[in-house]
Amino acid sequence: MCTRFVYRGSNMITGFNFDIDLSVWTHKVIKEKNRFSIGIMRPDKTYHSYHGVNQNGNAGTLLYVHGNSDGAYQTGHNCMTVADLTERFINAELSFDEVLQIVKTKKIVYAPDATMQAMLSDIQGRTLVIEPGIGYREEQGKYSLITNYSLIKPESTKDFIVPGDNRYEVALQLLDSHKSEFSIDDAFTLLHAVRQEGMWATRVSFVYSANEHAVYYTENNHFENIRKFTFPAD
Repeated sequence: MCTRFVYRGSNMITGFNFDIDLSVWTHKVIKEKNRFSIGIMRPDKTYHSYHGVNQNGNAGTLLYVHGNSDGAYQTGHNCMTVADLTERFINAELSFDEVLQIVKTKKIVYAPDATMQAMLSDIQGRTLVIEPGIGYREEQGKYSLITNYSLIKPESTKDFIVPGDNRYEVALQLLDSHKSEFSIDDAFTLLHAVRQEGMWATRVSFVYSANEHAVYYTENNHFENIRKFTFPAD
């Protein structure tokens, strides 16, 4: 359960709620000179940055989705996992244009042990939705939004919508209500409105401001305690 949005106004702002079951996944907030990320412990005993922002403005997130057989994990020169693609984008090993070329020429598949879809954006707000086994879509307009269901082929995941899960509708209404400007406070208002509690509670919420070259974040739904991480000047 996660929520991610991109707002393309005078300030490109992107926000993310990281909702996760702590009995299944181990995570930590990682603050480095060139990267802010949420590290996920993998079987190789390494924290991998599958959600985060690079100093260059690349922002990537993976969101759980009920998988389809066409996106099943496989190896080969012409295949790439959505997890690897997202991590390399966050780590600035791939540009937005290079990612776009990859999704046009390779088959994007799930990781061996997780079915995820991705939203990637750059500092200009160019946004790419990647759904293994379904396809990809470049997003335009004032904003983009994704939760844990397919945007490209919604009928493929409609049977898995959790009763009462209105995160997408609530976030969409809030985004649509802003006709011109959208602030850091507005972003946290949205993330607070769609926060989760219980087993799949929101563990980390972050907002990236392109104009400020900074990430604002809070942990465990403590929206009264928002911290700021500023990338160093070039």
